[in-house]
Amino acid sequence: MNQLKFVIAVLLSLPLNNVTADKAVFAGGCFWCVEAAYQDVPGVTDAVSGFTGGELQNPTYNGNHRGHFEAVEVSFDPAIISYQQLLDIFWVNIDPFDNRGQFCDKGPSYRSAVFASDEQKFEALASRQQVSDQFPEKTIYTEVHPVSRFWPVENYHQDYYKKNPIRYKLYRTGCRRDSRLRAIWGSTAAH
Repeated sequence: MNQLKFVIAVLLSLPLNNVTADKAVFAGGCFWCVEAAYQDVPGVTDAVSGFTGGELQNPTYNGNHRGHFEAVEVSFDPAIISYQQLLDIFWVNIDPFDNRGQFCDKGPSYRSAVFASDEQKFEALASRQQVSDQFPEKTIYTEVHPVSRFWPVENYHQDYYKKNPIRYKLYRTGCRRDSRLRAIWGSTAAH
């Protein structure tokens, strides 16, 4: 019995660093498309669609979400994928030159932004500058904001691209998202 107590004490004293999850929040227009960009990436443990950036409590898709961005909260294991790699995925999934929204979705809630913690802010701003340097004659409208409360959207919007693959594909094609991404980013564009 003393041996069992010793083993339990040792196990309880071990650090849980191997079960690490950080979070990153990205707004890139339709949250279905942003969620789909991250969901199956190695090192990403979850991608949740929702709202952030506004002051309204409990925003909903069919109700009021005024002042919020449609966004995705990405949980990730930094031992497998870095925040910089998540930023790289973000950029090739958005049109940073559109200040009115993204693709066929227009309005304030569809604008692109990175919501960065204090630890992420420098990397997010540096990443934005790299994109600006890549396109010196264009204006980058994607903003970097401090991270704020994230509100998951109603459940029927989660994993929409998996639950409704035909509708999702029609939406993505109809909005010309992929063709615009290829026009901007070439072979590095999201697929």
